[in-house]
Amino acid sequence: MAAASSSDSDSGRAESNEASSKWLDAHYDPMANIHTFSSCLALADLHGDGEYKLVVGDLGPGGQHPRLKVLKGPTVLTESPLPALPAAAATFLMEQHEPRTPALALASGPCVYVYKNLRPYFKFSLPQLPPNPLEQELWNQAKEDWIDPLTLKEMLEGIREKAEVPLSVQSLRFLQLELSEMEAFVSQHKSKSIKRQTVITTMTTLKKNLADEDAVSCLVLGTENKELLVLDPEAFTILAKMSLPSVPVFLEVSGQFDVEFRLAAACRNGNVYILRRDSKHPKYCIELSAQPVGLVRVLKVLVVGSTQESLHGFTHKGKKLWTVQMPAAILTMNLLEQRSRGLQAVMAGLANGEVRIYHDKALLNVIRTPDAVTSLCFGRYGREDNTLIMTTRGGGLIIKILKRTAVFVEAGGVAGPPPAQAMKLSVPRKTRLYVDQTLREREAGTAMHRTFQTDLYLLRLRAARAYVQALESSLNPVSVTAREPLKLHAVVQGLGPTFKLTLHLQNTSTARPILGLLVCFLYNEVLYALPRAFFKVPLLVPGLSYPLETFVESLSDKGISDIIKVLVLREGQSAPLLSAHINMPMSEGLAAA
Repeated sequence: MAAASSSDSDSGRAESNEASSKWLDAHYDPMANIHTFSSCLALADLHGDGEYKLVVGDLGPGGQHPRLKVLKGPTVLTESPLPALPAAAATFLMEQHEPRTPALALASGPCVYVYKNLRPYFKFSLPQLPPNPLEQELWNQAKEDWIDPLTLKEMLEGIREKAEVPLSVQSLRFLQLELSEMEAFVSQHKSKSIKRQTVITTMTTLKKNLADEDAVSCLVLGTENKELLVLDPEAFTILAKMSLPSVPVFLEVSGQFDVEFRLAAACRNGNVYILRRDSKHPKYCIELSAQPVGLVRVLKVLVVGSTQESLHGFTHKGKKLWTVQMPAAILTMNLLEQRSRGLQAVMAGLANGEVRIYHDKALLNVIRTPDAVTSLCFGRYGREDNTLIMTTRGGGLIIKILKRTAVFVEAGGVAGPPPAQAMKLSVPRKTRLYVDQTLREREAGTAMHRTFQTDLYLLRLRAARAYVQALESSLNPVSVTAREPLKLHAVVQGLGPTFKLTLHLQNTSTARPILGLLVCFLYNEVLYALPRAFFKVPLLVPGLSYPLETFVESLSDKGISDIIKVLVLREGQSAPLLSAHINMPMSEGLAAA
């Protein structure tokens, strides 16, 4: 009976969690064998039949055997091998002709493979880069048998360490070979021309001239040689080329290419660069304190995830708006857009198996998965508008559907501004005096400002005069003459009636000692008595502070204190080099007696 009751309670708890959740569990396959990232996932109606498919650029287990997969529901519809690891996948409209079916673009290595109706349509290759001239000369010498393979290897290693232009793939492969394999490699490749080819690191789409959902879009590519390329959707020619200080890894765009657009690129140097139309170089730069792991644009806010387990919100001009700390490392990020309710939020997959959804810095929802999520994609799948697709670290596939009645609210209450913002302040009523003063300020504002400026100038003038007078009469504790650079500091110790007065005199010059100085005390002889009111100062070595001690005895029994002046003089001169006024404390001993 006890076991039955416990199982009933567990099933009831699971049913209550399912009822309180905003998501329906549509499918979970831990053995789906899909290894990919968020940039390699795309949802599109590839056949124009209203049935949206999932396009996956699968890296394969351990990065081996990459494949292009198209899923319909939970099953794989088509599967084809790829020549290199995929970097990004995107769907876009190439033309306005009917039927308006989107094309699929898959970036892999130095090429972009374009598919229409899941059939190969076009292959765009990045333009080749000019090779290193020193590398070219070395291979020409190897072709003529002027240098042996060992010398070629040593000189190529020297070029790789110092040259700004990187080596070609042929030279890099040669440097990895053993000594016994070098001669055969040189004989096979010495007659071939040197080719230096870059690769694509990231890709996204940019509307060409209209902001409509079904408008023609351009492809935007980020390459390994620190460039951004915008491709024409029909001829696949390069429309624009922009340079970056580092290699881009994440891209976010907004606007239209023919009108105005902004492009944000998160790079490997830990910075996010923002470019605008007709700008060949970045206009703004966001410096992060750690490497970025994701970049998502939510309305007008750029949300950046970093390796410090935090999300940061920035404006398009680089101003930081907010920061949210995560409970674990961020593995992937993507945009959640619920068009029916006009909601845009950012999804973050964490290493602890959670997927957190944030609107600005407000937490909307937390989804817990059996394994860490490595890729996220939200949109229309099949015939459901709000579908969340996740792949896990172990290759699993999770599909969840957002309930039609689900409303995202902040974790602490209703979404929107804080409750304190709606509270009315008890503003006092305007009195007659306040109204009169307001009218006076409006009528006599210019005269009041002039009076304020006049008083301010007088204050500055008096301060300057007092400063000049202090310099001329040596009333400051620091000498202003270049011959005797001195610094004086006085300390009074004791409760009374006898005080210990210590003068710290320092020569602030760098190399020249000072000799022939005198110290004199001026005081009221009715109130104080000093055993040594005048004495000579020893040689002052540069940089050392010399303590000069004497005792002061208070003679008054009425608790009166006065000022003792300390003058530092040079023999044969009447004007002091510097001075200090010491405010003597009241004698506690006489006051107590």
